[in-house]
Amino acid sequence: MLYYILVFFVLAMIAGFLGFAGIAGAASGIAKILFFIFLVGLLISVISNALRGKSPQ
Repeated sequence: MLYYILVFFVLAMIAGFLGFAGIAGAASGIAKILFFIFLVGLLISVISNALRGKSPQ
């Protein structure tokens, strides 16, 4: 998922540099949404592993 976040971020940067504001805005919006989904998944994973008593490897 982090790969897709970086892809959309780079796409937004390139589109913004070239002056395509609509595409840049859409790509950055998608990257933001994916980033927050990743953070929620990470928090759920950390909390569930802490409750099970597993230590991170």
